[in-house]
Amino acid sequence: MARSKLSTYRAKRDFRQTLEPKGSKATRKSGRLRFVIQKHAARRLHYDLRLELDGVFKSWAVTRGPSLNPADKRLAVEVEDHPLDYGDFEGTIPHGQYGGGTVQLWDRGCWQPWPGSNAQAALKAGQLKFTLEGQRLHGGWVLVRMRTDRGSGKRINWLLIKHRDEAADAAGASALLDEDRSIASGRTMASIAAGKGKGNGNGKGQGNGPKPFVRAAAKHPAAAARKRAMPAFIEPQLCTLVERPPASDAWVHEVKLDGYRLQLRVEQGRAALRTRNGLDWTDKFPEMARAARPLPDCIVDGEVVALDSHRIPSFADLQAALSDRKTAQLVYFAFDLLFLKGEDLRTLPLSARKQRLSAMLERLGSKSIRYLEHFAAKADAVLSSACRMSLEGIVSKRLDAPYASGRAGGWTKAKCRAGHEVVIGGYTTGDGLPRSLLVGVNRDDHLVYVGRVGTGFGQRTVQTLLPRLKAVAAKRSPFGGAGAPASQSNVRWVKPKLVAEIEFAGWTESGMVRQAAFKGLREDKPARSVQAERPSKLRRASVPALGGSAGLVLGVRISQPDKSLWPDAGDGRPVSKLELAQYYAAVGDWMIGHIAGRPCSLVRAPDGIGRQRFFQRHAMPGQSNLFDLVTIRDDRQPYLEIDRVEALIAAAQSAALELHPWNCAAHEPEVPGRLVFDLDPSPELGFATVIAAALELRDRLESIGLESFCKTTGGKGLHVVVPLSGGRGRLDWSAAKTFAQAICVQMAQDSPERFLTTMAKKARAGRIFLDYLRNDRMATAVAPLSPRARAGAPVSMPLLWSQVRAGLHPQRFTLRTAPGLLAQTKPWSDYAKAAQSLRSAITRFAKAGSAAPVSKRARARRGSQTAR
Repeated sequence: MARSKLSTYRAKRDFRQTLEPKGSKATRKSGRLRFVIQKHAARRLHYDLRLELDGVFKSWAVTRGPSLNPADKRLAVEVEDHPLDYGDFEGTIPHGQYGGGTVQLWDRGCWQPWPGSNAQAALKAGQLKFTLEGQRLHGGWVLVRMRTDRGSGKRINWLLIKHRDEAADAAGASALLDEDRSIASGRTMASIAAGKGKGNGNGKGQGNGPKPFVRAAAKHPAAAARKRAMPAFIEPQLCTLVERPPASDAWVHEVKLDGYRLQLRVEQGRAALRTRNGLDWTDKFPEMARAARPLPDCIVDGEVVALDSHRIPSFADLQAALSDRKTAQLVYFAFDLLFLKGEDLRTLPLSARKQRLSAMLERLGSKSIRYLEHFAAKADAVLSSACRMSLEGIVSKRLDAPYASGRAGGWTKAKCRAGHEVVIGGYTTGDGLPRSLLVGVNRDDHLVYVGRVGTGFGQRTVQTLLPRLKAVAAKRSPFGGAGAPASQSNVRWVKPKLVAEIEFAGWTESGMVRQAAFKGLREDKPARSVQAERPSKLRRASVPALGGSAGLVLGVRISQPDKSLWPDAGDGRPVSKLELAQYYAAVGDWMIGHIAGRPCSLVRAPDGIGRQRFFQRHAMPGQSNLFDLVTIRDDRQPYLEIDRVEALIAAAQSAALELHPWNCAAHEPEVPGRLVFDLDPSPELGFATVIAAALELRDRLESIGLESFCKTTGGKGLHVVVPLSGGRGRLDWSAAKTFAQAICVQMAQDSPERFLTTMAKKARAGRIFLDYLRNDRMATAVAPLSPRARAGAPVSMPLLWSQVRAGLHPQRFTLRTAPGLLAQTKPWSDYAKAAQSLRSAITRFAKAGSAAPVSKRARARRGSQTAR
């Protein structure tokens, strides 16, 4: 494909006369897109900009050369595509040949389109925004096609414009083009034209004239630091939010800190601390500034945090420390070094900058200013560990990349829990105090409403926040566009000046925040800069759902994807291993909330349900590192834990057809997190009797203040599930099991002809076994939405209580039908909110005695069954 794109390039050249490359030579791929700028003295002096894309260099002739002044709009004439080996060309093109004249390698390095954009689509649309990491050019740039040239048969004209960032330099724009040394050979244009300097050879077709051509040795674009005056402030490099961290060994990973980003600048023993927007906050951190004075002249990038009693960064504690002016215990974690002793280190690779930073801070020996360590382990494992420690997430950085201001793409962030900045536009009141915040983000030219923040307001927070809200009171709503909230008696509007940090469960389809909680106000970010930030899906989208003979699902490779695990799913078609993985991907986000943080056993059937299967509790050699491991008291072997959707895919890869988690609280195996009542009918009973039993049990639980939820088991029974709340005074497994047994025994005593609580099959004829034994420390229950290793590929389907009625057939819930039904009905949406105290329920049950109150619905139902 690349060769056909070069037909115009080849047609214009006589390769018997010019030593320009034909483009037939294979060029080694570096894994990054390259760019080159060649200073070209042809009929008139100009600079050729070439960007690698689709196997060739897309090329423009920039008539006056690139400018670092964002106000300059330099004409860039689009020319034919050039071969990739043209990036090494430096020499003379014979006069009379196309482009005859002297060519110098003026700059080169790597480039990339702005995060979230597609270069091919951007070029077609006429506006390409990109970042350069070269030896002379850095930061953001844009190519804009001139409208008058769109679709014309003539040469297409563009404008090359520098983005306004730290690399912009209006004063030094003209001085840049005065640099007349090749970045490859060090030769001037005159030396190249005269055939002087290293790399000369006999010119093909040139007689005994000047030797025109040198192939420049490859050199990293960030090979050395540069001497220059230290600036007062450098725009920081920013991270791109991604769903999954990069897995390449070229990246390292740091803990994502929950604090304030600060740039530390030290010059002649005077230290200054500035926010990411350049605000001077030195006075807020006097102890930190004093600790930095012994440092040599430098600029350091880092973040200030407050560590809680568990040594975990706490944004709330940081805000409290700043409010009370008690900042002596705060810590500045340094992660990058931009300047040192007059040297600009930004062109060096990250690995070199970190090495110098670590050595410098080790000599300092301060507890207030520390080096932030990085991890070279697998990204998923690092993220998983961070989440288990209740950290915010991780930041991943390319080891070979220079420092590039703005969102250049060399840094990514992956979060354990969603966080965001929002602008406060109003609040609702109750008893004169804020009850919820009305928040938005900037889009186009107005503030777009994105929902309410209704939790996270402690008494101390309200006392601090209310005066700030009153100080910016407004008479009108600041929100614009569709969906803006209406004025009401309990709504107070404010000017859009305050920025809040929130934690939330994600975005709804309509663009609203879900389950948002207030964390604090951000003083370091102006309200006008707050925009919606959504995870980039480039990493997942770049991996096809299927790849050759082996499938890829969410980046996890599925070997033998066509292997049949179920002979059919009730529709005569077999269910493959790949389809199991895709099912887990489809329902995974819902499912994870009910299994994460709990030991989980697997029922595996590597050759399908008709062959051997086994029950796996513990980790095994060769286990995927996407699984988490948890150590259980009195057991030396770690148990498996599934805490992310990718681990579900890994379970499918190991042919795990069933998932059986503990019923403990998340990450607390010694604490009951839910009660599970298993209604197991004798074979001859119809499903209607099980439905009636589930409804009666629901009513009994409801009468003692427990809200319950129902799901099919994937067999002939039903599970009734009760979520339990946390907090102080939680009871142990013995209490949970005894209470569940008491409920079941009471039902059996009231209706001995219908229920029993013993497992003996002989005694079960015509009755339903009320199984309370799943409420024990190491007992498990099949997970909601887990498939079952049974004929028809059934799943344990969560239900609405309105569905638990005559006509319910558990066989309709299969691996193929469940995802669509789940999206339609949205069952268990209030599960987390419904959690109740087990201690309180036991107290109410004990007060009722053996004649526990039963609702009118249950009494009416029992009467109708007796009449029948």
